[in-house]
Amino acid sequence: MKQLHLTLLLLTLTSFNIISAQTITGDDLLNKAISHHDPYNHWNTFNDTLLVTMETPKSPNRDSQIIINLPKETFYLKTTKDTTITEYTVLKDTCKIIFNGQSKLPEAIAKANNLNCDRAVLFKNYYTYLYGLPMKLKDDGTIINQKVEQKKLKGKSYLVLQVSYDISIGSDVWFFYFDPKTYALEVYQFYKTDTSGKIKTDTGEYILLAETEEVSKIKIPKIRAWYYNKDNTYLGTDILKK
Repeated sequence: MKQLHLTLLLLTLTSFNIISAQTITGDDLLNKAISHHDPYNHWNTFNDTLLVTMETPKSPNRDSQIIINLPKETFYLKTTKDTTITEYTVLKDTCKIIFNGQSKLPEAIAKANNLNCDRAVLFKNYYTYLYGLPMKLKDDGTIINQKVEQKKLKGKSYLVLQVSYDISIGSDVWFFYFDPKTYALEVYQFYKTDTSGKIKTDTGEYILLAETEEVSKIKIPKIRAWYYNKDNTYLGTDILKK
């Protein structure tokens, strides 16, 4: 009789988990994930420094110091690779670039090293987006698919949120993989689309996240390993030192 009761209990719990996974909406999943990563709602006032090392095959490491100050709309990036040091500062609508200690750069050097304000803003958006996930999925122009899928990746089951963007922001389609128990973000993936908006499956990358660093009381993935979707080619790993 005890065995029967135990079996019934397990069946009940299993059924509950399946139903809850099927019925949770995209907004619900996102809110739970944000509560896990940013339980004190600190992202909107984030003002801190990130130290990141990028390891790539057959290439020297790139060390980056990243300062994100959201209240003052300030972004600073200093990258060091071999003997080359590049600094970008974006303050609202203004930009400053320093290359190996020089701020007044000859046009030829600026062009050869792709040093311009558009690139500075690109870095600002890139780092703020990736290190601000999943909170950044609340930004205007983000389109959350309310149907949550269950998928397996690398032998683990995830709750998967599909996200696209207003055409003025971008045409890529993203998938965010969350642990079904803790709602921690553990994988994200993006694809390019064709002119009709259909996903091109041989494009884009997926990023595996591991470990966690707490910065300003926000749980941020420490390790991000990048791979091509089309053939699983390893591209490199970002390691957050703080």
